[in-house]
Amino acid sequence: MLNILQKLVGTDCVWANEPMKEHTTFRVGGCARYLVEPKDAAELSSVIRACREEGLPYYIVGNGSNLLVSDEGYDGVIIHLFKNMSQIRTEGESVYLQAGALLMRAAGIACREGLSGFEFASGIPGTVGGAVVMNAGAYGGEMKDVVSRVKVLAADGKMLEYTKEQMQFGYRRSRIAEEKSIVLEAVLTLRRGETETIRARMNELREQRLLKQPLEYASAGSTFKRPEGYFAGKLIQDAGLRGFRIGDAQVSEKHCGFIINRGGATAAEIAEVIRQVQDKVYRHSGIRLQTEVKYLGW
Repeated sequence: MLNILQKLVGTDCVWANEPMKEHTTFRVGGCARYLVEPKDAAELSSVIRACREEGLPYYIVGNGSNLLVSDEGYDGVIIHLFKNMSQIRTEGESVYLQAGALLMRAAGIACREGLSGFEFASGIPGTVGGAVVMNAGAYGGEMKDVVSRVKVLAADGKMLEYTKEQMQFGYRRSRIAEEKSIVLEAVLTLRRGETETIRARMNELREQRLLKQPLEYASAGSTFKRPEGYFAGKLIQDAGLRGFRIGDAQVSEKHCGFIINRGGATAAEIAEVIRQVQDKVYRHSGIRLQTEVKYLGW
């Protein structure tokens, strides 16, 4: 399989036994059997076809900002889009983003070009592909507010393009995950604004994050989805779990909606903190928290 992957994408874009802690914002996780970085949609399609033919599981990863990989790792192929498939270009009021482009970088380019409407994403550590799949959002903005078109690689290998209306965006969902297709590119439609005003708003949001979120620690951002009518962090706090800790995995004292790695946590410790938080919140409030974090290799 290593030889097959190297022929498809080049020897410099394939790694064997790659530590996933180097590719997730939790900074935990064992090794993936293989990690590949395709350079375009054709290589991506070829890698997926090879995995299917060889009977090896595969998983698409951007910046790993919403992923908890087990300490045993992943016995399959990680298809990493972050580095090679991350081009960004602007055309008028439109921004064209490949799936591996970082949201923070995209927001910075939009600001430089005097394009407003994407400031909310300036502090989200993920990539465009994952953000589109889950309709990521913060501070009153969501991807559905700015996405106009999305190009995908469908499960049957066809290249498709969806309009915003066809994407069926909802709270932390879209049709992409349900159809098991892969985002290749998204087009954002923004509006003209003053660069200094845009930058000021991004700086304001950055200060709010620094004040309210534990950015000094490794984490996957908000660990839990917001239950309808409630806030996950408030439910966790009310259950007496602020600072709850197992090893170096801890409920943040700054923001209870974040599970953090204080430096030496294992994936198992993080998973156990998550499980106990879910159980204790349910016993206290009757509400079962659902994770935004995805589990891989468990």
